[in-house]
Amino acid sequence: MIELSVTIAITVSSILLFCYWFRYMCLLILSAATPRDYATSVAQAHQLGFQKAQAQLGAALELDGLKDILDHDYAVLARLMNRADDAQGGIERRMLAIHYRLAAVAYRASSRISASAARKALQEMSMVVSYYANFVGEAAASPSAA
Repeated sequence: MIELSVTIAITVSSILLFCYWFRYMCLLILSAATPRDYATSVAQAHQLGFQKAQAQLGAALELDGLKDILDHDYAVLARLMNRADDAQGGIERRMLAIHYRLAAVAYRASSRISASAARKALQEMSMVVSYYANFVGEAAASPSAA
């Protein structure tokens, strides 16, 4: 019986530590600054609204509309990123894709309960979309893209 309890405690602790590590790594990736910000030019070129959504996030009462904008932009950028083949950024992009989906689940779960938690989830989703836009801009501007 004691062995089972210890096994369960170790398993639960390992899962929690992995979740903490995963979230920390995603936030670390998103906070890394790039030499040049391409997100604005990509947003203008592809008529994306994530920057407007980010600006409205603090004051918006209708959060579902902002989530729809972010989901649309995420889909467009994911399609564009699939065309840009970059093996080095592959694991980061996959981690951020999972992070985006988890933030979307957190938004759905918290949108009825807490507006501040829903805003925080949308903020993290917008950070992923902004990272993807910057990645697409960097890939388009790199000499190997020409």
